[in-house]
Amino acid sequence: MPDVPVIGSRGRVTGTIGPGLVGEVLLSVRGGTEAFYAYPADGQERFENGTQVLVVDFESPRTVYVQRWLPLG
Repeated sequence: MPDVPVIGSRGRVTGTIGPGLVGEVLLSVRGGTEAFYAYPADGQERFENGTQVLVVDFESPRTVYVQRWLPLG
């Protein structure tokens, strides 16, 4: 997969993310929506399906590290 700027993207959890789990998030990239393997950025937090998350790190080819999305305001 070519370099795709996913750091800073907001995604939606589609497979539970947590310690000892390989989760999944959907991200908007290249004009569509793609699934990425996902881990909690802090290694401890748990995210259930439907949770909005922010991508803070990326490992090629399809792994992201996420934290909870906190809207401004």
